[in-house]
Formats: sequence, structure tokens, C-alpha cells
Amino acid sequence: MLLIILPLLSLLFWLIVLLLPWQPWRNRYVLEKQVEVQPDHADLSQVTVVIPARNEAGLLPTTLSGLEAQGRSLQVILVDDCSSDGTAEVARQAAGLNLTVVQGQPLPPGWAGKLWALEQGVRRVRTRYALLLDADILLAPGVLEALLRLARAERRALVSVMAALPMERFWENLLTPAFIYFFKMLYPFSLANGASPRFAAAAGGCILLETRLFDQIGGLESIRGALIDDCALAAKVKRAGARIWIGQSRLVTGIRPYTGLRDIWNMVARSAYTQLGYSPILLLLCSLILLILFPIPPLSLFTGRPEAAALGLLAWAAMALSYLPTLIFYRRNPIWALLFPLAGMLYLGMTWSSALRYYRGQRSRWKERTYQR
Repeated sequence: MLLIILPLLSLLFWLIVLLLPWQPWRNRYVLEKQVEVQPDHADLSQVTVVIPARNEAGLLPTTLSGLEAQGRSLQVILVDDCSSDGTAEVARQAAGLNLTVVQGQPLPPGWAGKLWALEQGVRRVRTRYALLLDADILLAPGVLEALLRLARAERRALVSVMAALPMERFWENLLTPAFIYFFKMLYPFSLANGASPRFAAAAGGCILLETRLFDQIGGLESIRGALIDDCALAAKVKRAGARIWIGQSRLVTGIRPYTGLRDIWNMVARSAYTQLGYSPILLLLCSLILLILFPIPPLSLFTGRPEAAALGLLAWAAMALSYLPTLIFYRRNPIWALLFPLAGMLYLGMTWSSALRYYRGQRSRWKERTYQR
């Protein structure tokens, strides 16, 4: 009986995902439609870009070249977060930018490293808008002007874009589109972009917001210890009564390569258990659901029960159908949808890895920094 019930449950779960009114699997909020490549005519005097950079000497020239192509009168503040690889020296060599390099101070107790670096940069912003940009994010020409137009046209105080991460190697193809898919499931864009303050999300690599918001929310100090800092910031902004917008784009790209499974594993494991609020009950519940959702459909094909195989095949098809829009948007081969069960199980493993690190006393580890419980 269990051989029938489990694939049936999996099928029901996937049908529910497909039928959710807010359709988190769709690509409804996309920046490309607003981008016009006319950077020479873009007046960006009301924008200051703040870049937190810790040991980013290898990636910074590409990131800064993208900013040079955005338009005129753009101001850039780069905070060198106690780097040891010459990040500040590389930044100062950038031509064509009104660039200020700030030497970051040591990390105070209670602060997350990125937020502390951003805080030191944000204090120096005097323009109407601030763009919080990760050091490994490349903007195509016209993107910053498009962000400004979108913010003004839709009266959004915060606009963020989920970057297209590298998807060239096997593990990147297997896991990176799935990462974006799961993010949209956890933080449905249509709900985040709605009026309810209960739902908020942002993509931390590229966030444009009105500078006045920092005073309204109590500064970045109000979220100083947050490891999922982008969504914490969006939640603060929305609770302050401002409207937000989150979308995705192929014109905002992550340039940091994740060459193997270990790189992606550590990137996800640093905050996976944080997503569950460090709750063992939620961890077990999440594990049970993912075990039903992902391995059950393909395994049902080998039970020797035609009914189980048929249900498993339908569940697998529904799973692939929900995943296909993500693959198509990022121009990946649809055949990767058949390997989605493997990706799902690997993400479950990353979540357990994150939880085990937490119970060993390590809340997170990133950029040669360890945050204890």
C-alpha cells in the first residue's frame, strides 16, 4: 500500500505547486523588458554604488568595467573589508569612475561581515539612491538606468534583481538553476512584490533603494547580525510602509565561478539552516517533504507495481514541468529537468550539512570568517 501512497503524495504535492495562485515557478518579473542600451545619455548623478569587497582583486576589474559603461556622473564607494590580496590597490586603478576606496575597520561583535562593510559605505552616501552591489556582479550596459526607471514608474522604494549565476560546468548546470527555482519557491516574487508586509524578499547581489530608507529602518544596524541580509533588509523596508520589487535578469550576472560541487555546497550550506530558523522540527519536516517530492517519483518506476510506476512517472513529469520555465529562461537544455530529483536531494544534503555545522557550534562560515552560535 505504501508503494502507492508515496508516489500519489508526490504527485499531489507537485500538482499543488503547479496550481498555486501566485505561480512561483513562472518568470513573471523580468528586468530585460526595461533595458535600453544608451549609457552615454544616462544621468546617474543621483546614484551612489556601494560595493563591499573582501579579497576580490581577481573579480573587481570586471565588475568596475560594468559600472563604467552605465552612464555619466555615477559615484562609487568601495569598502575594502580587511582584504589581504590587494583589493584596494586594484580598485584604485579603475579608470573612468568617480571611485572612493574606504579602508574597512575590523568587524565589531554582533555584525555580519558584509553588512558591516556596507554600513561603512552607506554612511558616506549623499545621493537620493544607493545601489548595493556585490563585488562579483556584472551589470550589462543600461541596467542601472533601467532599475531607476522601474523604481520611479512603479513607485518602488527598493528594487532588486536576482543575478544569473554561472551555468557552464556540470555542477553549475545541475544546481544553479535549481538554486534560483528554490529561492522563488521560498520567496515567491509575486507575493513579495504585493502589498502585504508579511512577504518580502530581495536579491542581495544587486539592490537599488532610496537612501532615506536607511534612517527609516534604523540603519543597517537594525539587521546587523542577519546572515540572509537581503531578505532581512527587504522585510524592514516593507514594514516601514515602502513598496519593493524583486525580479530576475540575464543582464545582471554573477562572475564568480563555482568550479565544483564543494564550492556550491559551501555557498548553500552557509545559510540553509538559517532559512529554517535553526528549528530541528522544521528540518525534519522539510526532509520528509523533500524525500517524498524528489526521490520517490523515479524510484517508483522500479517497484514492480504498474500503478506505482504510473503515479511516479506523472509526479516526475509534473516536477519537470514546474522546473522547465527556469531552465528555458536561462537557456539551459531542458534535459536537465530529468535530473531535478538529483538536484533536490543534493540540496537536502546541503541543508543537513548546514544543520550539523550549527550543532557543532558554527552558525555560518564564509569569506574566511566563522560565525559562532
